[in-house]
Amino acid sequence: MSSRSLLLLLAAACTWSCAQRRAGNLRKPAPVAAVSGIRTTLQRQIINAQDAGDGDYLIRSLQARVAAEPDNLPARLELARHYQQAGSPELALEHYRLAGARFPGSGEVQLLLARCLRSLRLTAQAAEGLALFLREHPQTSPEFSAWMGILRDELGQWEQGESAHRAAAALAPNRDDLHNNLGYNLLQQKRYEEAAQEFRRALALRPDSTIARNNLGLALASQPAEALRNWQAAGDPASAHNNLAAALIEQSRYGEARKQLEIALGYTRNHPAALANLRLLSELDGQPVVLPSGESVPAHTRPAWKRFLSTLWRGLAGIEERKQPEAVRTASR
Repeated sequence: MSSRSLLLLLAAACTWSCAQRRAGNLRKPAPVAAVSGIRTTLQRQIINAQDAGDGDYLIRSLQARVAAEPDNLPARLELARHYQQAGSPELALEHYRLAGARFPGSGEVQLLLARCLRSLRLTAQAAEGLALFLREHPQTSPEFSAWMGILRDELGQWEQGESAHRAAAALAPNRDDLHNNLGYNLLQQKRYEEAAQEFRRALALRPDSTIARNNLGLALASQPAEALRNWQAAGDPASAHNNLAAALIEQSRYGEARKQLEIALGYTRNHPAALANLRLLSELDGQPVVLPSGESVPAHTRPAWKRFLSTLWRGLAGIEERKQPEAVRTASR
């Protein structure tokens, strides 16, 4: 293929991508029906009423209560929650903000406001607002520090997140989720031994916590035998070896990862995650993919321009290739 043809293909693909993004913001037109003008007008009035909340009896009732009792905080929060559950987080956010302005010292309002902002991907705003509130109104409940830690983690502010998680765990040392969250933070800082200690504390408090056990396995990746024992306690041998391989791939220890994948496929010939990780590994180290049938497939069998277009298409289509265990935190409720 000539360079001119390749440029045309890439230009077409990028143009399609932009068009898709614009189209995603458009509302699908309503179907046209052969009905009388009176009936169409009536239907439009009904839809408009529902869009404004007038078609929802509960919303009307709550709106009336809030109008009649402006200091009724439970009614205000119930109205905001109802909007959020109905799929209108922007309306919920406005009601939480109004409640926060009217009740500036309410911790309940601030937590709900922060969580609503986070759901709308306004994480920095959520963290700043919650931090300001806590400076002016210190709290003794671990929920505030726990959520402060989660928000800091999501912003990549690991040291600030660690301080918040430690404060939460100090306030409630018997809560497994708080130790798991601290461990998650330490894991992201590559402080594996400290992270493992926190995950073990979480498991001591709640032995059936799958999240803490998976995270402990990731923290123990430098100790393969320990990591395998941990994962095998919660699942089958093939998945345990695959999980270890995924953690080793993340650490660029490709030779060790390949051995673990071979063991996993020895237990289960068609293990989907192990096969996906084997193909991923072949792209990283350039070695062939050896399928359970014994068939050897070169890592790169297509020209570079075709591989690039394929990668571009996968990105546009939203396909996620990397399937591997991921450290997970638990949001305190």
